Amino acid sequence: MKSSITLTELATRIGAKVEPSPSEEPIIGIASLMQASKQEVSFFFNRQYRDELAKTSAAAVILAKSDQRFCKVPMLVMDNPYLGYARTASLFNPPTSHLPGIHPTAWVSPDAVLDSTVSVAPQAVIEAGTRIGRNVFIGPGSIVDCGVEIGDNCQLIANVTLCTGTRLGQRVIIHPGVIIGADGFGNANDAGKWVKVPQLGGVLIANDVEIGANTTIDKGALNDTVIGEGVRLDNLIQIGHNVQIGKHTAMAGAAGIAGSTRIGDYCMIGGGVRITGHIEVVDHVHITGGSLVHQSVREPGVYSSGVPLETNRHWHKNYHRFKKLDEMARRLQILEKKLGRMVENE
Repeated sequence: MKSSITLTELATRIGAKVEPSPSEEPIIGIASLMQASKQEVSFFFNRQYRDELAKTSAAAVILAKSDQRFCKVPMLVMDNPYLGYARTASLFNPPTSHLPGIHPTAWVSPDAVLDSTVSVAPQAVIEAGTRIGRNVFIGPGSIVDCGVEIGDNCQLIANVTLCTGTRLGQRVIIHPGVIIGADGFGNANDAGKWVKVPQLGGVLIANDVEIGANTTIDKGALNDTVIGEGVRLDNLIQIGHNVQIGKHTAMAGAAGIAGSTRIGDYCMIGGGVRITGHIEVVDHVHITGGSLVHQSVREPGVYSSGVPLETNRHWHKNYHRFKKLDEMARRLQILEKKLGRMVENE
């Protein structure tokens, strides 16, 4: 994108309407409400920052129609201002481009097939049988194991490991420290000793997936682990073997999904959520942060579990009462029966 843009041009690019009549002063970037200059736009979608909205010096603010009355500068009005923020930030901060070529410190097997537009950074390793498409960036320290397939326009930012059996679609972004295709946790017990179960499947990552730093996705035991189109995975997530995640599902940091679980399309999984194995979560399910899911979710909707934070003193009191819940329930049933008989005898 060019170095500056008018508000009218910006509104067209992000799908907003300028109100009131726009100035033709050039816009050179985007910044927070209190930091934005008269040549930068800002954004507002969180009511906690309403005081800052009233004081901003930004050239314009991206916001929803319902918040116009709180703003004293020009506005870029749209139904989804967070989307407008994302589009504007992308316009002013395009992805880094990488020159094609292989760094002298990288090692590429003569049996690997790389498009001429691929960029391989220092200390990367690409093993035999690998096939890598157009405009792919293999970041420093990354390892692409034997037979891995990588589609066009993928980015392995740094220190990414793709194990044998991994296949990436197009435009996949993988952040530092991610490991895809390591063995799943499969062990059989033989009289108290563990016998490893070979993991024979792979991992299939569809188009337009983004995977956060230090997330791990295990290969399947027999069939592939599958991550659907447009999925967003945050940092430090564990995806077990044979898990299937539907298209455009988003999962926040530190979530853990045990093996052979199926998660539907357009789901939202909050941070720290734990989902046990061999269950199904249907499409359009939102699970709030910290929840434990131990049985299938068969209806769309918002689900929560867990106990909100409270003082240690109150927690201990409630914990001791919790241990007596079964006894209290039995006593309540007895009292209800006695009360019912008393009512009948009146």
